[in-house]
Amino acid sequence: MKVAMYYSNKDVRIEEMQVPKISDDELLVKVMASGICGTDVMEWYRIKKAPLVLGHEISGVIAEAGKNIKNFKAGDRVFVSHHVPCMKCHYCLNNHHTACETLHKTNFDPGGFSEYLRVPKINTEIGTFKLPDNVSFEEGTFIEPIGTVIRAQRLVNLKQDQTLLVIGSGISGLMHVKLARSKNIKKIIAVDINEFRLNTAKRFGADFAFNAREDIVEKIKKINDGRLADLVIVCSGALNAANSALQCVDKGGIILFFAVPRPDEKLVIPINDFWRNEVKVMTSYGAAPSDLKESIDILKNKKIKVADMISHRLKFDEIQKGFQLVAEAKDSIKVIVEPNK
Repeated sequence: MKVAMYYSNKDVRIEEMQVPKISDDELLVKVMASGICGTDVMEWYRIKKAPLVLGHEISGVIAEAGKNIKNFKAGDRVFVSHHVPCMKCHYCLNNHHTACETLHKTNFDPGGFSEYLRVPKINTEIGTFKLPDNVSFEEGTFIEPIGTVIRAQRLVNLKQDQTLLVIGSGISGLMHVKLARSKNIKKIIAVDINEFRLNTAKRFGADFAFNAREDIVEKIKKINDGRLADLVIVCSGALNAANSALQCVDKGGIILFFAVPRPDEKLVIPINDFWRNEVKVMTSYGAAPSDLKESIDILKNKKIKVADMISHRLKFDEIQKGFQLVAEAKDSIKVIVEPNK
């Protein structure tokens, strides 16, 4: 079978690999669509593990089911989660599933940028879901990323009467805007340095879209009765974005880091000011099985539309172009490759 082997953001090669063999408790999935995530192009993180097959936003068809599998059969349309928690440890039992050690060790084989992948037993049992008939394979690639957005907004207890500021209007920021708009949040502000993405944010539901190079603090105050944002969600890994969040949160507000700066970059938090004003700083990582189930329900019931977020559909041998589009972060939103087309 063909796989896309990652060596660097500028060196993604189509190579041959044996189709994985499955055990009696595993699945073999034919990958029909696979999204390129912003984390796939975090070169500082990925390159130290290269070469490897990336890709985790996938949907496909079961090509083969082990003889012990009862809930799935060949031909079923499915979404498969790459990381799954054990559901038994201290962290899982206290709703911190994405801190579970098992979650950080699990994956499918070899990765979503391949024609076929093997789904290990634990992923089959905890992380495999049938795709509703009215959800396309392309839409299925949004299940995992929307699940992460659902989790983040749940953790911060997003409320309708709040002013939400989303810093970074790439695909994750735009999904936050769309989901927040579906909840009728009072005021949604999007920030980015790219005019294409700012215009897209307004099209997807942001009430205001500001260029990060402007005086964001004053602009927020001007349209928010002199106050800053009740909730700031950071969807950019740029250190400038993180620092901007610290300046844009209102008293009693919350900053949630959905994306974080590089580990060699230091973010100085004004803890004395935050202490006095009861500002919370939080993080959110990944999605738990319950978040993924809610994501599937949202797509099934068309609570938000995602097809209009797909900017590029590429053949498998065009995946290098896809990595370039996502890494450049200019005029692309969601880039999807189709390994079996």
